[in-house]
Amino acid sequence: MPNDTIEAALLSSLRDALYWAPEWAFSVALLVLAALLALIVHRIIVIALRRAFGERHPYLRSLFRRANGPLALALIAFALAIVLQSAPFDPVVSTALARILLLAFIVLAGWIAHIAVETTSTLYLRRFETGSTDNLLARKHVTQVRILKRAIHTLIVVITLSAALMTFEPVRQYGVSLFASAGVAGLVVGLAARPVLSNLFAGVQLAMTQPVRLDDQVVVENESGRIEEITSTYVVIRLWDLRRMIVPLSYFIERPFQNWSRESTNLIGAVLLHVDYTAPVERIRSKLTEIVNASKLWDGQVAKLQVTDAKESSVELRVLVSARSSADAFELRCEVREKLIEFLQRDYPNALPRTRQEVVAPDQQPMADGRPARSATR
Repeated sequence: MPNDTIEAALLSSLRDALYWAPEWAFSVALLVLAALLALIVHRIIVIALRRAFGERHPYLRSLFRRANGPLALALIAFALAIVLQSAPFDPVVSTALARILLLAFIVLAGWIAHIAVETTSTLYLRRFETGSTDNLLARKHVTQVRILKRAIHTLIVVITLSAALMTFEPVRQYGVSLFASAGVAGLVVGLAARPVLSNLFAGVQLAMTQPVRLDDQVVVENESGRIEEITSTYVVIRLWDLRRMIVPLSYFIERPFQNWSRESTNLIGAVLLHVDYTAPVERIRSKLTEIVNASKLWDGQVAKLQVTDAKESSVELRVLVSARSSADAFELRCEVREKLIEFLQRDYPNALPRTRQEVVAPDQQPMADGRPARSATR
């Protein structure tokens, strides 16, 4: 028996059972029955999928669990749209209900796509821990996933909104005529959307090339801070004094900046000391080794002391020490500077910078040829 014949027979039987009800009540009863059947079908599908997947497919199991509500609503909208074609509604009412159901189905499809992206990113990032000390690989993947996720969410919203607007004939015709004939309007719209599009493309490029990642230590506009958040249009940098600097994504593609943790979180810090020419450099170097060996901030890699400059009244010593992070490097520099100054004050106070003055007697003034004058004798 053909499907249309079966459908007609079912409708006839239902109409005979509700012979006492008006046409609108019969139509509402059809829609309610279709919604109940859709819920029953949804329940059967969920039970079957749970048995089929079990514990072997955590992604699909998590996806169906999170999208359970939107999937049920989508099945209801689909069933109502099918039954609406046979319900004896007024043509105007049927058209309006069909439009509403179509819009609801489009929105639900976008909602399900959003849940799928969120579920995929969450399950993927469970394999990485950013709380550990050596978290370079984890920060790389977290940055990529979050930027791409925001870009995909933006794309889903744009596609869903476009599909919803295309269901309205006047809006669709207006849009087509606007972009087809009004070149100036299209140019204005394109110029207005340029910052948004440039940041969107910069976000995708940032996710691929990764000049910065979450928790990177950077210097931007002579301000030092840590990457706290990366959105689809801007980056939030937490500065050392707890201020937040908001920088557009395109900045990191178009302008230079410093990234102190690009390849590794390890960092070398420098300490400059100015001492007298009589300062015992070797003894100071030995004291530096003693200080870093006793410090918990030193990573055991670099600890050097070099004479980098000799000025009129002092000698410049440069100390290089390494640490596991920028914060540890800063603390280690302060510790080394403080203890070296304390060491010089206690053991070699004459090694601190001094200003010398030499008093020459009048009879010791040099002659024109540079030889010292001799005292007159009788």
